[in-house]
Amino acid sequence: SFKKDFRNMRAMILAAGFGKRLLPVTKKIPKPLLKVGESTLIHNNIRFLIESGFSEIIINVSYLGKMIKKHIDELFPNQNIVFSFEEKPLGTGGGILNALDLLGDKSFLLMNADIYHKIDLNYLPQEVEAAHLIGVPNPEHNLDGDFNLAKDIVQINQGSNHLTWSGISVMNPSIFKENNFKDNYFDLWNTVLPSYINSGLVTGQISSDLWLDVGTPERLKLANTVYNE
Repeated sequence: SFKKDFRNMRAMILAAGFGKRLLPVTKKIPKPLLKVGESTLIHNNIRFLIESGFSEIIINVSYLGKMIKKHIDELFPNQNIVFSFEEKPLGTGGGILNALDLLGDKSFLLMNADIYHKIDLNYLPQEVEAAHLIGVPNPEHNLDGDFNLAKDIVQINQGSNHLTWSGISVMNPSIFKENNFKDNYFDLWNTVLPSYINSGLVTGQISSDLWLDVGTPERLKLANTVYNE
């Protein structure tokens, strides 16, 4: 199997959310520190990025952020991991905007902290004009999907769509620099990407590798079931 060289590409993990759908568990434990098998979600995802060849990782944290930082510092003392602190969570778009200085000018890999997956990153482009999304077949909790692909161009239907965004993508930081956002808190999917999708500038690919969104107690349980099989 071929391996891309990601050493010069940065990766960012989004880990700042409250995890409201996982209450009461997330009152004391931030969502990225919930466990699938023996390891926390964020441990799995950092390890996965390192194994894929990424050497520089940025993580945005806010809610219970010190706990997340302590956990990661203990597990990866020698890894180049930088934290972007947010006083209160800034949303998926605001979190990236806030971390732009750490991300640099080149396209970077973006990953949600609350997914459990084995998605092969070797097929990802390393440079994108706007963004490139990995889609997965719609899971039961998102049957209407998020987008479709026409060849490799992302399109969104009014009704239902065949693919769900995996929470893994490649982003060009320029899409944050060429927009004026009204405030610091905003979402990537609804605020940043639509104009680029409408212009046909967002590409995508499908992965049928193992992927689970671990956003609710049921799905956390499911991830642990899959892990133990």
